Amino acid sequence: MSRRIVGLDIGTCFIRTVIAEIDSDGRIEVIGLSKIPSQGVRNGIIVNIDATKEAVQAAIEAAEQMAGVEVTEVWTSIGGSQVSSMKSSGIVGVDPKGISTSPLEIKPEAKERALKSAKSMLIPYDEVLLHIIPQEYLIDGKDYPDPIGNLGVRLEVKALLVKVSKSAQGNIAECIARAGYELRNITLKTLAAATATLHKDEMTLGSILIDLGGGSTDVIVINKNAPVFTVSIPYGGNRVTNDIAQVFGVPFAVAEDLKLKYGSCWLDPSEENDEVIIPGVGGLPPAVTTKKLLCDVISSRVVEILEEILSLVKKEAKRYSGLGRLNGTIALTGGGALMPGIVTLSQAVWNSTSVGMARCADFGGVDTSYRNADFATVMGLIISNKDDDGRASAKRAAKKQGGEPKMSFFKNLLKKIN
Repeated sequence: MSRRIVGLDIGTCFIRTVIAEIDSDGRIEVIGLSKIPSQGVRNGIIVNIDATKEAVQAAIEAAEQMAGVEVTEVWTSIGGSQVSSMKSSGIVGVDPKGISTSPLEIKPEAKERALKSAKSMLIPYDEVLLHIIPQEYLIDGKDYPDPIGNLGVRLEVKALLVKVSKSAQGNIAECIARAGYELRNITLKTLAAATATLHKDEMTLGSILIDLGGGSTDVIVINKNAPVFTVSIPYGGNRVTNDIAQVFGVPFAVAEDLKLKYGSCWLDPSEENDEVIIPGVGGLPPAVTTKKLLCDVISSRVVEILEEILSLVKKEAKRYSGLGRLNGTIALTGGGALMPGIVTLSQAVWNSTSVGMARCADFGGVDTSYRNADFATVMGLIISNKDDDGRASAKRAAKKQGGEPKMSFFKNLLKKIN
């Protein structure tokens, strides 16, 4: 019997929705999708719940219309400056009673205790733990990919804690509730995007995923099959649009139209003198510029964004002495990844030929635009939650009654669908 999953990515500029059916063998088929302008979101943060609620309803209804079904629950994501990450570790005795000093077989409950110890670090009062992601396990000081079944006295886990602002997470939950849907899960945006676009060998070798959004630019660094750290800056493609508006003296909406129709980060010399008509404002006649001048405005800001991200990644990497060299991919996702010339410009700024535009796997359907880089997050929500069979709801109910909170693990990231 098939099940349905609805991925919902609430961005600053657009809301993207995908409805997929999961068959009994876990195969995914996309049956509906939508991409509509967002409302009430600034720099990746919901600032007007009711406005965003209206846009969410419209996005889901558009996807429902394509799929010919109605849905009641959604899986969504969060990113931007309201998310941060930090290193942690936890160490426990393999003997749950803490008596034996002889090596014992390590069972799943020992892993759970080690992870619980790792998440016991003090979290600021205005933040909540979104994910605790194991990076490596050590048995008596030696590294083991999977400790289960091995013998040891002490088990240690090194983990990444992903934290999120309580108010930001609460606004998302409230928005979806007001829209009339049940929220099943919230996942880090870049983690979801990596799930949809990076292969296991890329994650093993070490890769960087850059989500170029309208209101924020988010990054996740992955090595040895696990996230190492995340960074974010609170601006993205909208700042490029603002630059165009200011330089050419046009409203934001006109600047966005110019960016989408004629914009590029890297021009072929044969296009440099092509004319671009700038619409007149306030009764003034249209003006004429060239693609080169428009490209110069766009590329200068994009270079600034890419250089700041590079600086942040280098700075954060210094805190991880065991990170080593990253030999995988620099993958670009988000709406900004669709800008012509962005890959070539990124390769120049990062001095790397490993930069490429991410692309999702093919899961069928009449409209396959979900394979584009701007749908990476929403497709990652589908892939990473396809095994959610309802047990998560029971765990949430237990949490409301005072039980243990649900921990989100990284296992689904390695289940790359080819």
